[in-house]
Formats: sequence, C-alpha cells, structure tokens
Amino acid sequence: MSELAADADLAVRLVTEAAALAARMRAGSDLDVRSKTSVSDVVTAADHAAEALVVEALRAERPDDGLLGEEGTDETGSSGRRWVIDPVDGTYNFASGSDYWCSAVALVDGDELLLGAVAHARDGVLVGGPGTPTTWNGREVGPMADDEIRLVGAATYLHPGNVGDAHVRDPFLRAAALPATLRMHGSGSMDLVGVVTGRLGAWFQHSTPAWDWLPGAALARGAGGVAEQVAVDGLTWSVAGGRRSVTALRDALEAAP
Repeated sequence: MSELAADADLAVRLVTEAAALAARMRAGSDLDVRSKTSVSDVVTAADHAAEALVVEALRAERPDDGLLGEEGTDETGSSGRRWVIDPVDGTYNFASGSDYWCSAVALVDGDELLLGAVAHARDGVLVGGPGTPTTWNGREVGPMADDEIRLVGAATYLHPGNVGDAHVRDPFLRAAALPATLRMHGSGSMDLVGVVTGRLGAWFQHSTPAWDWLPGAALARGAGGVAEQVAVDGLTWSVAGGRRSVTALRDALEAAP
C-alpha cells in the first residue's frame, strides 16, 4: 500500500470515529453549547471531544506531521505535511438537532492539497483528492457533471452581519443571480459533498477557513471537478463544481461593478 493510500485509510477511520463520537454525545444531550463570535457561531463539548480524538490518533500514528484544528489545535511538524481537522462542521445545525453536519479532515503537504475525508452519520464517508479518485462508501464517484450554471443548484453562505457590507454583498449578488436555485445550509463540507455526489451543481463562499474548504475541495478534485479560490476586493472566495459552473461564478465574482 502506498503512503497516500494509507493516509486515506487513516483519514476515513478518523472522521468515522469523530462523527460517531459527536453523534453519541448529542444523543446524550450533554453538549454544553457556547457561543464563540456570534449567536450562530457556536462550539459544543462534542467539537472539543471529537477534535481531541483525531489529534491523539494523529500524534500516535503520524508523529512527524503538523496539525491544525478548528477548536484550537495548532502544531508544526517536521515532515512538511499537515492535517487540517474540522471535528464537527455545521455546529449550529448539530446543536439545533439538524442532521446537516459532518466530521472532516484534509491533508496538505506545504501548499499541495493531498486528500480530504468527510463522514456524515447518514450518508457514510467520502475520501479522495487530486491524486486519489474520490470514493463514497468505497465506491468511486464521478466524473462530476459539467453543466451550465443556469441549470444547476448552488450552495453558498452569507452571514447576516455581512449583508450591509458592499464589498461582500455586491460580488455575492452577482454570483447568486446565476444558478437555477440557491441553498444555504451552513456546512461547507456538507455542501461540497453535495456537489461531489450530484445533489448540487456548485458552491461558493467568501473567507472560508481552511477546515471548511480543504476537505471538500480535495473531494471535488478527486471526482474530476474544479475547486479554486479567487481574490475579489480584499476577500478570498472559494468556488467548486464543474468547470463551466466554476468559470461562470468566478467571472461574476470578479466582474467590475
């Protein structure tokens, strides 16, 4: 087995165990929900416990690799590689009783994205990357459809606090006017899983943290899709989908007012 294949197997195990732990803790109703930056930006005891589970496993099995987790883990390794961890993506949904949440990890080597894995309690696990064809519960997915943006649904997110900011709102509205329909559910990795599995045609969002972007971006690339970032008026927008949809969204985001 190659090193990357072994990493993929490890990633699958980690996200599966993290999601299962979070689900058990939610079923036990002992989440200790707390706000971070806003009423909708929350963290729970399950986030911390799931991140600790993943971190402890990686310290034991990949001791030379760096670690970056949403809930505070930040360790530099000697290998040049780093695992990016989102123990519960969609925490507001998770804490509210919705099933639109997941556990996710990505692996990078310097600036190179190697692979990502996402586990969802109902749908199972996806894993893949640019050099590893994306699989869903062990079966290869893709190639992703390459439809025009006007024919597909797109997922996105715009925080209410940004609605009044023209440098956020204006590019958003230009892009949001293009798809057949919009969905806004509050989990970047789950949205990107939707793109990879064909439930959605595209995804775009600004200022996306690494743990919300990299796992799903790896899956999209491993399924033959496009996942890229573009700078617009001081913000970085992340866009994923088929090539034609991504090109249209990127052009709209970059268009002069």
